[in-house]
Amino acid sequence: MSIIVRYLKFSSNSVTVEESFLGFLDVNDTMRKRLFDITGEELKSLGLEPDDMHGQGYDNGANMKGKHQGVQTRFLNENHRAFYNPCGFPSLNLTLYYMATISSKERVFLERSNSLSQMRWESRVESVKAIKLQLADVREALLEIGENDGDLAIADKATAIAENIGFDFLVSIVIWYQVLDKMNIVSKSLQSKDILLEIAIKEIRRLIDFFKEFRENGFSKAIDEAEKIAFEMGINPIFAQKRVIKRKKQSDECSSSQEASFTPLREF
Repeated sequence: MSIIVRYLKFSSNSVTVEESFLGFLDVNDTMRKRLFDITGEELKSLGLEPDDMHGQGYDNGANMKGKHQGVQTRFLNENHRAFYNPCGFPSLNLTLYYMATISSKERVFLERSNSLSQMRWESRVESVKAIKLQLADVREALLEIGENDGDLAIADKATAIAENIGFDFLVSIVIWYQVLDKMNIVSKSLQSKDILLEIAIKEIRRLIDFFKEFRENGFSKAIDEAEKIAFEMGINPIFAQKRVIKRKKQSDECSSSQEASFTPLREF
């Protein structure tokens, strides 16, 4: 377990927020009580009294943040001024993770650009950006591999990926680049050593405002940008038509019952 302290540094004409990494603690028992004891013992060995603590923050692990028996609650029981603030960075990444994995379309898209994991999602912006800015070259390289690679499995896979770069893919990469880029800016801000709670709240509120605006107007703008890219690459700017699978009607359903259907655009 890593331990980091934040503190105020006073000089003759200024007060600054400092952050220092103190080291790693060897933890063989991750039970709440043991984690609390180890942390407290380390602070005292460094001459830092828990009574002087004015804040604490951990990741999203229940053992650390638990409101009944977690480490933060145990410190609060000893010192009511040790205000607990959950770490904004992993919280932000978990939000993005659930946004992405709730849709099977987007899950497949992101699996192609990187492996799925719950943490450091905002860092995917670099891989998405690289693909977005070089899409034509990427597709050309894949087609060349498909034609010339001696390994049949690799050639087939490269060809399949190239053929999947259709309008659906273009719209996805435009949307995710905008989302990840905005998330990355806020994430880096939340991890800066001199971030203040007031500034962190403002950053999160601006991010929420971005998503509210994006919900209203972002999709249509993404379509416009994707159409320009499609034109440059010679790709037909229409969404793939999903094959309709007709299900067998039950005996109590009348023949006039109709399945709900959407246009490819609405489906996307």
